[in-house]
Formats: sequence, C-alpha cells, structure tokens
Amino acid sequence: MPFFLVHDRLRALERTMMLEVEGGTKEWFLKLIRHEAAHAYNYAYHLPRNKKWEQIFGQTSDEGTPDSYRPRPFSRSYVVNLDDWYAQSHPDEDFAETFAVWLTPGLDWRTRYAGWKALQKLEYVDELMRSLAGQLPMHVPGYRVADYDCLNLKLKTYYARKRKLYEDTYPDFYDTDLRQLFGAPAGLTASSYLRLRRRRLLNAVCLWTNEKKYRVNELLTRLIDRCDHLGLHVHDDDPQQDFRVSAFITTLVMNYLFTGKFKRTKT
Repeated sequence: MPFFLVHDRLRALERTMMLEVEGGTKEWFLKLIRHEAAHAYNYAYHLPRNKKWEQIFGQTSDEGTPDSYRPRPFSRSYVVNLDDWYAQSHPDEDFAETFAVWLTPGLDWRTRYAGWKALQKLEYVDELMRSLAGQLPMHVPGYRVADYDCLNLKLKTYYARKRKLYEDTYPDFYDTDLRQLFGAPAGLTASSYLRLRRRRLLNAVCLWTNEKKYRVNELLTRLIDRCDHLGLHVHDDDPQQDFRVSAFITTLVMNYLFTGKFKRTKT
C-alpha cells in the first residue's frame, strides 16, 4: 500500500508532486486493499506453486512486477480493477486483480465478464477460494525488524526518483504537427490557448486513455513551452480547434501506452 495514505500531510504532498493520490478516494482505496489481500493469500498458501494456478495465470518469478509494460487496452483476457490495465503487468498482478474483482461486494462478475476469456480466471479464483475455506495458511512469516531497515529514503529523493520515472523528453519532432495545429499568422498565442484549456484537456485525455495525470500534464507543459519557442498562434473562431488538439494529444498518449514512448513513428 502507498505509504502516503497514512497521513493527511503526506497525501497533500503526493497530490502536489504528482497531481493525484493513488488510493485517495474510498473506492480507489478499497480496490487497492482487495488487490493487496490477494498477494497475502498468494504468499500465505503458496498458490503459484499450484499447477492449475500456473496454467491459468502463467509462470511467475522472483523478479516481481516490471517498472514498465505494454498493455493491450482492449484485451478481454484480463479483468480491469486498478488503472493502467495492471493485470497485464505480471502473473502475480493478474491473479491479484482477478481476486480483487471477485471479492468486490455487489459485483456480478459473471455477468460483467460474460464472453471474456478473463471469466475463466474468475471461475478459477472462485473455485480456489472455496477450496481454501477453513484451511490454515502454509506460511506465516514472523515480524523481523531487519525487513524494514531499508525504509530510510528521504521524501526529496523519493519524489525526485518518482518524477524522473514518469518523465519523458519531447524534442522538436513535434514541430511540424504543432505548426499544422496552430498555423494562424496572428491572434491568441498557442501557448495561452493551451494554458486556458489545460485542465479541460487534462481531464478529457486522462478519462479516455486511463493515463496518469502527471504524464499527460508533463506532455502539455512541454508542448506549451515548444509553442512559446516557435511563436505559434491560433484562430480564435475555429470551432474544430479543440477537437483537433484533443485528438492530437490523445494519439500521443495512446502511442505511449502501446510503445512506451510519446513519439509517433516517423514517416
């Protein structure tokens, strides 16, 4: 669980630095709790050692969840619980996300995932958890102070690393696109146009792409800076301008989701 959820000041700091707080709402927090509960069951009952578990979710390893992965947003082989199609990142996370959906109160997961390949995983989790009812865990680790000796990272260092992890560079590769989007000889500057619509664009793009606000906001910042550098302007009376800009930024973000880069392929 994210450490910053334990205190209001830490949550406020997280929002300031990253523009949002993971688990900051009741619904989001409960999704995280259900997800983490799955990991507890996984380790307590050594579930990945089960042959059927491995057949359903794949072979796991000691390497853990990778820092980056390329999700398939429209895949029906995985459930959707946390953002970023997290079930696709690792077999352990696939199980945890499936368990979290299965555990969600009031959710008719058989109806919700009817026709999905992921339904097979949910049926397996339902069967598995019923079989474990009343059984004592196979592994109950004791508390060891040494396990927490590594928790000595300063907040400044933590956020420097976190911001760096989500930071990308955007060179003059976009200049041609920006000149096409903002080709007016005079009028409102393109940078002012983007600043005025920043919140609206940010919310719209994040809603339809499921991307982190921090990444999209960084992209907007760099595009605004580039527009300033190029001295671009926008037609005030163009009704299609908002649509074109939203489509352009959404394209960049979706490309990032599939390739790990905001850059479009050169033609």
